[in-house]
Amino acid sequence: MKALMIAAMQSRSGKTVFSCALMAALQRRGLQVCAFKSGPDYIDPMFHRRVLGIESRNLDLFLQGKAGVQRSFARAEGDIALVEAAMGYYDGINMETRASAWELARVLELPVLLVLRPKGSGITLAAQVRGMLEFRAENRIAGLLLNDCREALAQKLRPVLERECGLPVLGCLPPMPEAGFESRHLGLMTADEIGDFDARMKRLAEQTEQSVDLDRMLSLAEEKPVGTKTTEEKPRVRCRIAVAEDEAFCFRYADSLRALDAAGAELVYFSPLQDRKLPEADGLYLCGGYPELYAEPLSENSRMREDIRQAVADGLPTVAECGGFLYLQESLEGTDGKTYPMCGALPGKGYRTGTLRRFGYLTLEAKEDSLLFRAGESIPAHEFHYWDSTDCGRGLTARKEDGRQWRCGAVSAVRYAAFPHLHFGGELPLAERFVKACEKYADIN
Repeated sequence: MKALMIAAMQSRSGKTVFSCALMAALQRRGLQVCAFKSGPDYIDPMFHRRVLGIESRNLDLFLQGKAGVQRSFARAEGDIALVEAAMGYYDGINMETRASAWELARVLELPVLLVLRPKGSGITLAAQVRGMLEFRAENRIAGLLLNDCREALAQKLRPVLERECGLPVLGCLPPMPEAGFESRHLGLMTADEIGDFDARMKRLAEQTEQSVDLDRMLSLAEEKPVGTKTTEEKPRVRCRIAVAEDEAFCFRYADSLRALDAAGAELVYFSPLQDRKLPEADGLYLCGGYPELYAEPLSENSRMREDIRQAVADGLPTVAECGGFLYLQESLEGTDGKTYPMCGALPGKGYRTGTLRRFGYLTLEAKEDSLLFRAGESIPAHEFHYWDSTDCGRGLTARKEDGRQWRCGAVSAVRYAAFPHLHFGGELPLAERFVKACEKYADIN
């Protein structure tokens, strides 16, 4: 299997649009494409999944560790794996390169295509690229792509960039506002919310075929010893876990669900928005998402709210992250400014802050044993939300790399409920612990 990373010098360079356009164009050639996203982002993999029809997996060195990332990447199947980078290529934790897309490219030995948005720059763009090449000795950058760039400008920039930087310019995507993706407070709108998504992708793929040298790009991609489909023995089913999945709850890692499946959980999907009752299960997984956008319909589904409240009160093992945590609380302020009753399984009221709260990577420290953690453990996690709560819990200590710390988390032997998102495909056996608790609950009940 060939592999290639799509990166940029900064966010909002059009990496996601171009990555999806490239995936669609390669599919139109009959190639089997698989996708990955560096870092903790949930939304971009939804776009990959919508284009390809298969799961896109996150590769996060902070949340998973080097071994976890390598395990995830080793499951790639097909003709080519495309890895969309996060933020700026060298941007990592706390203004360092640690856990950056660059570090991921080095760990996985990936060649990198650097996407450039040249508006307002001429030869200065070459100086910036030269800086990218010289910033680290092993830069892994193998080619350049001009995005949101008219063909006339691309024709002028191409010889300059190739002469000054020694890298091939593989083409350009012109400005295509009719095919772009809209954004809101947590980033891009989700792919399923874009009504004419397929038409936009068709237009982007056609343009990519016309103005990007796909053959040369494929020649830059390196062969990797992955892509061979292996048959894994199906584990014995030990429990059933109800997994929330709909427009309000859609932030989950594909490899977290895979880890639960591999540990012996039968995953039963349900919609807190549409379904009227909680499915029979031995555990509950409420991932993050956009409950604030759907506060009114979530509240109106009173039977589901009561089912979940009673199940949590009865000791159903539960993992609730960010939006799922807010849903379990007493009430939630919607984007319309009104406050709506939620499940009432936990104290606290969710409210809009207007600013990004506690954004970024952090480490959770456990002082006592609980559903997912053991006393003394440090657990990597990530936060990204504009809503907060009057009661964030006090069961864990959260620490940032810059020295900030605070208490958070409603945790117990049968519960993890907190704002920080977790990845079950990392170094700690979080999935196994969750499944074991669910199995115990099933035996008792």
